[in-house]
Amino acid sequence: MSLRSEAARRVGLLIPSSNTVMEVDFYRHLPPSATVHPGRMYMEATTVKGEEEMLDEHCLPAAGNVATARPDVVVFGCTSAGALRGNAYDAELCRRISDVTAKPTISVIESVRRKLMSLKVRRVAVLTPYIEDLNVRIKASVEDDGIEVASIHGMGISVNFNLALVEPPEILAFARERLGTDPRVDALFISCTNYQAVATLPRLKETYGMPIVTSNQAALEAVGRALDLELVGMA
Repeated sequence: MSLRSEAARRVGLLIPSSNTVMEVDFYRHLPPSATVHPGRMYMEATTVKGEEEMLDEHCLPAAGNVATARPDVVVFGCTSAGALRGNAYDAELCRRISDVTAKPTISVIESVRRKLMSLKVRRVAVLTPYIEDLNVRIKASVEDDGIEVASIHGMGISVNFNLALVEPPEILAFARERLGTDPRVDALFISCTNYQAVATLPRLKETYGMPIVTSNQAALEAVGRALDLELVGMA
């Protein structure tokens, strides 16, 4: 008997060390045949400096560790770090991760951008838990594809662990406070892999009659396409 089912798939997940949401979302929404194998890149401050240190010192060593679990695909699981130095850098980083792991690498920010492009979005409103320095990078990343960011609003949280503590009702209230109920855009993008945006999707969809894209949702869909997996319970 084979030691591994032919249908089984392993997903390598590179996440900031203080991220407590992304792997939970992946386990909840990937089918039972898929397993998640995180590699934690040290980061505590959700700031430009904190993310630069994660990229320069901890990303590739963590990728090397994940490679020993022999994943079928690897996800670079930090939206803002992917946008930090521009889309060309993000693409090159993913190539370097693939060189280390010998497997395809999925970028969260690229997955979001592809999702928005597939929706033929022209104007988008963005919500984040971030500080302004990171919002600027997210805005530039999205607008690099010719999509107008009509507005971007952040909660100003700079401690990465605390991003996960914002509960879905608080995210919904933040959206209503900053966007009202008719933001006059084609879609909403809720950024951050350590933000409970996927759990908030049902309530957000009740409020806003438009497509809503979240970081973990877009990454999960990209993994599903790459490994021919059907996602579970995705709103």
